[in-house]
Amino acid sequence: MTLVKICGIRDAATALAAADAGADFIGLVFAESRRQVTPQDCHDIVEAIAGRRRAETPLALSGPALGEVSARSWFPAWADAIELALARARPLVVGVFARMSSGEVNDIAEAARIDLVQLSGGEDDAFVRAIRRPVLRTIHVREGDDPGDITERIVPGLAAGTLLDTAHDAALGGTGVPFDWSIAEDVAARFPVILAGGLTPDNVAEAVRTVRPWAVDVSSGVETGRVKDPEKIRAFIRAAKGASRDV
Repeated sequence: MTLVKICGIRDAATALAAADAGADFIGLVFAESRRQVTPQDCHDIVEAIAGRRRAETPLALSGPALGEVSARSWFPAWADAIELALARARPLVVGVFARMSSGEVNDIAEAARIDLVQLSGGEDDAFVRAIRRPVLRTIHVREGDDPGDITERIVPGLAAGTLLDTAHDAALGGTGVPFDWSIAEDVAARFPVILAGGLTPDNVAEAVRTVRPWAVDVSSGVETGRVKDPEKIRAFIRAAKGASRDV
């Protein structure tokens, strides 16, 4: 079953609506963005989710350590570990960071009690190693990239997962612009990937059937007037999970 991440949530009511609709992850943006959460927003969201899932917050995620599995098995093993965590507590809370120091990321993640860290600013390998929580690392797909270009940038032994999003000069995510799914399809045949970029309730089923990603990620595609729309969230999750039953 394809997992679903609803990103850019800014209030507890929307977080709970997404959880009730079947979201597996909710994303809180700490990077500079119109979707950036305030400390109070973050507290309210995490408290609401913690109360709903009735498990320790943050959830202890136990995946393979470097050297415990082969490079080929690294990402599947982490995918399995995250799915086991989801079986205990759903949704997981993902903090989205960019253009901060590793110390800032660690301090915010600890204070906010988030489960996973998503790095979206092109951070290098040393930065990923310095993060204390499991990392979802964003690879921005540029015009002219081919699958080989992307797979060369995916490094086993560092991040727990890989998110593919559209490269854009003006933003690091949430642009609503898709990239060539044939690239993602090739990469997803080799690694569990999270597909982002221009997904909506209308196209996510086709994306799931074409790419067969481990998970899909949406932000602007479930907004109306730049605000999260609970009905669009429900429609997106229904479409994504319905399509995954067919592949």
